[in-house]
Amino acid sequence: MTDRPVHIVGGGLAGSEAAWQIARASIPVILHEMRGVRGTAAHHTDGLAELVCSNSFRSDDAQANAVGVIHAEMRMAGSLIMRCADANQVPAGSALAVDRVGFSEAVTKALTDEPLVTIVREEVEGLPPAEWDQAIVATGPLTAPALADSIAEATGADALAFFDAIAPIVHFDSIDLDTAWFQSRYDKVGPGGTGKDYINCPLDEAQYNAFVDALIEGDKTEFREWEGTPYFDGCLPIEVMAERGRETLRHGPMKPMGLTNAHNPSVKAYAVVQLRQDNALGTLYNMVGFQTKLKYGAQAEIFRMIPGLQNAEFARLGGIHRNTYLDSPRLLDGSLTLKGRPGLRFAGQITGCEGYVESAAVGLLAGRFAAAERLGYRPELPPLTTAFGALLNHITGGHLSTDEEPGKRSFQPMNVNFGLFPPLEPGTKLKPNGWEGRFRGKDKAAAKKRALSARALSDCEGWLNGQAVEAAE
Repeated sequence: MTDRPVHIVGGGLAGSEAAWQIARASIPVILHEMRGVRGTAAHHTDGLAELVCSNSFRSDDAQANAVGVIHAEMRMAGSLIMRCADANQVPAGSALAVDRVGFSEAVTKALTDEPLVTIVREEVEGLPPAEWDQAIVATGPLTAPALADSIAEATGADALAFFDAIAPIVHFDSIDLDTAWFQSRYDKVGPGGTGKDYINCPLDEAQYNAFVDALIEGDKTEFREWEGTPYFDGCLPIEVMAERGRETLRHGPMKPMGLTNAHNPSVKAYAVVQLRQDNALGTLYNMVGFQTKLKYGAQAEIFRMIPGLQNAEFARLGGIHRNTYLDSPRLLDGSLTLKGRPGLRFAGQITGCEGYVESAAVGLLAGRFAAAERLGYRPELPPLTTAFGALLNHITGGHLSTDEEPGKRSFQPMNVNFGLFPPLEPGTKLKPNGWEGRFRGKDKAAAKKRALSARALSDCEGWLNGQAVEAAE
């Protein structure tokens, strides 16, 4: 045990989980939370881990859903957030939903009752001072302006995004390549490219007009009052562009110039939707220029009108909303430490993850890494094959940079999903229902998810057991 505390700024899900993990390692924690002194535009209480949006932690299926897998890994790691969620569960089918008041009260009580945790109600207006040594910033998407300005000043003005403009991201293996084809516009070979760096989905005139009509008529979400309207010309929602004129899209992100349909070279497409590789594994592709405020249900229905995407499975759907987050692959090392500032970590949504459980999971990892360093150990990163490792890798290095669109960020926040996991090893036997065989279509996809889940949980158990042995030594 050491008497030198780790400081945590922010008492949301990530900060609360980090505090718990550090205390479990017999290290004192000082948790700084400004609510109680200063509120936010979204929170209603001063309770720790208050849920400001949905009360759902999404799927709890640890056999075939990546979210369920990260639930299971967190439980294996002694997560406070999962313990309190399980204790305050409300009926939600196969999902894990909670009584939001009971959940926050349980987290607050656990940390208040923990002798090694001191909760200080104050606003931290700048980066943690150097004398704090080990510190974690876990202030989330509603980081107070003074702290956000301090982070931006320390990391560079272009390193902190205040609005999230995200195009839908599609699982590669759900794209119909009998309709779509690989080609860069004019076969241009960019840095690290081959001239076939995009997947192209062609539309004829009738399909294009029907698509534009659907975009204009589709159900759209509204900005919350505290978000404002962050539209700017370089990042207009696809439906706003459609409303500006029927031909706008085919002269913008859907322009067909410089492309030849590999399946039908003699017919020129009237418009083309391009998808660009989104992660280093090549398992995810984003729809170029398709940031949107369409509601999720409308997005899935409308985007499946695009030839080649009729069976698309989305790793995440598009959106534009308030979300302060770092350009983490450039700024953070593999243990979430700010490069050039040893001992200062970031955790939760500010690192570029999405969702309650993802935020808490990154807090869990940051807490464990900080505790290891405080005890004199080198942090051991979770295997890439685990949900922990896959999410951490996305945050700290699993994206692709782009040189062809200067100033644009290729790194975007994301929920955990199987597209972030390394592919199964060649020769892996698939067992969708406990028996082996040859499968196609949905059966094969289900079997693959089960195999990825089983591998993740096995490898996570090995990682946690290895940490326990190291701590015992």
